[in-house]
Amino acid sequence: MKHQAINKLKHDKDTYEFCRAHTENENPDIPILSKMCSSTLDDIEKAVIDLFSSYDCNRVTMKLVAIEANVSLQTIYKYFGNKQMLICTIVNRVLERLSKRMIDSLYGIDSIKERLRKTLWVCFDFVDNYPKVIMVISTAVPASHYRSIAIYENKELIEAFLALLADGQSSGILNDRVPLYVLHDMFMGFISRLGFMHIIRGKSTPINEQFNALFDILWRGLAKH
Repeated sequence: MKHQAINKLKHDKDTYEFCRAHTENENPDIPILSKMCSSTLDDIEKAVIDLFSSYDCNRVTMKLVAIEANVSLQTIYKYFGNKQMLICTIVNRVLERLSKRMIDSLYGIDSIKERLRKTLWVCFDFVDNYPKVIMVISTAVPASHYRSIAIYENKELIEAFLALLADGQSSGILNDRVPLYVLHDMFMGFISRLGFMHIIRGKSTPINEQFNALFDILWRGLAKH
């Protein structure tokens, strides 16, 4: 069944392209941070997340980030170039931790339903633990700059997710009346909207406190009836 799913993906190029932010020839240049001290990068990450989650993007300057992170303005410009690349690079750094957990959840010997359950839980756990990051992504990164968010271009993550969905369609478990990318967008859109509004509404309880009910809603939308 897994081979059938992989073959389906190879012949469904539209799905793969629909799940990516841009084509392979349009990959943006992301700053290489390997030469920066990890503790300095940690300070910059905290400053970016704190400032851009609390204030309008237009009010936060590169100088303010430098002051908050206790680094020179020259260092900020040297490594990041401009404000939008600074935001996207830091968001990439945080989301890389999420993508690794998602990939772990998508693989395994569990049923398709259980792997999707685990993946959703991991995503909502991220919302509960990194609400400021969700705010930055939702308010400080315009749609035109999603192409600079590496998680949308993570080949391993996209292929693992699509292979699972294709397996679900091939085995008659998931809705097969729509393209794979529709199932993918339903899953990701469910997380994005609920996660963002949970934070906006200032809920004091974790979103995962109502996880079973939320997964049931999502599963009814994805499953074949």
